[in-house]
Amino acid sequence: MSLQGKVAVVTGAAAGIGKAFSEILFRNGAKVVLLDVNESAGKSLMEALNKEDGQNRALFLSCDVQSEEQLKAAFKTAADIFGGIDILCNNAGILNEDDWELTVAINLVGVVKGTYAALEHMSKLNGGRGGVIVNTASMAGIKPLLSCPVYSATKSAVIGFSRAMASASTTAGFGIRFNSLCPALVQTELLASLTSKLGRFTILEPPTRQLMNKHGVLSASEVAECLLELVTDESKNGEALMVSSRGKMYTTFPSIEMEPK
Repeated sequence: MSLQGKVAVVTGAAAGIGKAFSEILFRNGAKVVLLDVNESAGKSLMEALNKEDGQNRALFLSCDVQSEEQLKAAFKTAADIFGGIDILCNNAGILNEDDWELTVAINLVGVVKGTYAALEHMSKLNGGRGGVIVNTASMAGIKPLLSCPVYSATKSAVIGFSRAMASASTTAGFGIRFNSLCPALVQTELLASLTSKLGRFTILEPPTRQLMNKHGVLSASEVAECLLELVTDESKNGEALMVSSRGKMYTTFPSIEMEPK
């Protein structure tokens, strides 16, 4: 799948992994719609990208993924301005074991809301062109992080949601591939503030730091390279791609065959 002329929407686009996603999609020819609650950082990134080629292929829209109304409005604006949507990166996420309800609202509910808002424009059943949706999960969604049970649960749910949507799309004919990207520790603000967000699990800070030292830390650009693979390789659907400082690996899941008794 070539990215030339494709329209990509990225949530949590203003910094960290989302910024790296936006940059790599843009530099490979896509028009990129940047969604974030941080207006100053979002507008700054939009201006920097558009300055690179002068074609105004980047657009920033203020959007909170907790709000279904804001998401629907942002996707409509993106489709109206650029003529459709081909790619969605549900990337916005936080880690806060103290405010666990907010963590669930952004990391999981925000992904579901973003996906369903995108389907209105992307699904071939609605007249869309189809495309690909990549949801940012985490290796913690496969191997839970002991000090972050709610964060781990949300990321595990994102993987399950992505796999189920991939099957639903194939069966119903949405024309959309669904994949999840599962990075280990990434050098972002989320990682920098991790040990201050453990809430009742602060007692587990020492073993958490040991895990951080053991597995090493990725750069956001390394994660973005894996995103590019999941977006451009049309054979990838229902995949969960793990990436760490040691390399990358696709996760295999058990197949459950339902046979009549």
